Amino acid sequence: MQTLEGLVATINGWVWGVPMLALILGTGLYLMLGLRFMPLRNIGRGFRMLFDKKDTDSDGNISSFQALMTSLSATIGTGNIAGVATAIALGGPGALFWMWCTALVGMATKYAEAVCAVHYRERDANGNFSGGPMYYIKNGLSENWRWLAVAFALFGAVAGFGIGNGVQANSVADALDSSFGIDARITGICLFIAVAAVVLGGVKRIAEVAGVLVPLMAALYLLAGLIIVISSLGELPGVIALVFESAFTGTAATGGFAGAAVWAAIRFGVARGIFSNEAGLGSAPIAHAAAKTDSAVGQGMIAMLGTFIDTLIVCSITGFVILLSGAWTSGENGAALSAMAFDQLLPGGEYVVSIGLVLFAFTTILGWSYYCERCVVYLFGVKAELPFRILWVSAVPFGALANLEMIWLVADTLNAMMALPNLVALLLLSPVVFRLTREYRAAR
Repeated sequence: MQTLEGLVATINGWVWGVPMLALILGTGLYLMLGLRFMPLRNIGRGFRMLFDKKDTDSDGNISSFQALMTSLSATIGTGNIAGVATAIALGGPGALFWMWCTALVGMATKYAEAVCAVHYRERDANGNFSGGPMYYIKNGLSENWRWLAVAFALFGAVAGFGIGNGVQANSVADALDSSFGIDARITGICLFIAVAAVVLGGVKRIAEVAGVLVPLMAALYLLAGLIIVISSLGELPGVIALVFESAFTGTAATGGFAGAAVWAAIRFGVARGIFSNEAGLGSAPIAHAAAKTDSAVGQGMIAMLGTFIDTLIVCSITGFVILLSGAWTSGENGAALSAMAFDQLLPGGEYVVSIGLVLFAFTTILGWSYYCERCVVYLFGVKAELPFRILWVSAVPFGALANLEMIWLVADTLNAMMALPNLVALLLLSPVVFRLTREYRAAR
């Protein structure tokens, strides 16, 4: 096991090296410049379009709101609680700044992903819409690039069992054990039943559950965080200054914090930012491809809100609470650090984090089940739907009992391997995204 973990750690160092970070941030920046900062200028319009009912009779399986909630169900998860804490624990306060940067350019990436997903989507043998990187590579690029679509689908099908299943189930088990003393085996069984009740019903049931749970859980978690931030408002400017200063100068060792160079802040900030909002991974456009819409650009504007909400709002609240509490110097890491921070500044804060983590992780398991299913359908056809759902549900209890460090490492590595085919495709298809955006603006 140690040899295997060492091998995965080596691969992780390669795939998350300078070239990958440059590709992720560079692609987002290139798209943002090519779009003339349109995503940043249209955040308000995106929110207005989210609640517009005019596309309810358009082609698609779920509403635009449900598509966003489904994608958010997969993105708002352990990355917002444990991921932010890990980034700060390993990269210092400056990691939060690099998470913000990843999110800002990631809005353009997420927009482009959704535009391509809707523009190049197709119906499967059951009449359901399928889309995402494998389809916009297949339908938007030449035959020479078909292997890239297969690579993404293969990585996506495998990665989900780490990113969207094992990590999430393990985090739920750990949170319930540490806060309420619930045995991981009991958690695994309960998760198995709850996930099966939703996933076996397909995308419509997933979207219905996500449409209720995601807004509710996000609102409750943000409310608790905002109470803490507002009560410590006088200290907030100093915390923000610390974030910016540490992003460019590194962080000296203090208390239980071992210290971090600028490179560590960038590496862990970008890696955990991507893990949290998934901009560039190519996962979210799979959900947006199922939306009832006649406008690829319109759905793209709704899709980019996912990155804004996930990182610039939810992750920021977690990061501010951790820094305001001073718990980041304790030497603690992951969800335990977030729980410690909330508990220091809010009575019962530990339970807020634990319950939030359970709900976030549960919905992430649901959202990622659909992502992986579409990848499997691309590779093997609709006949593979039911066997995949059974396999996905069966894997949940095993994730609850697995080794967390190894799961995080594998998930982080597979994140990068998913991103590569998707980012290459987005760069090649960027002229199409720019053209569709210009045509949309001209028609308004």
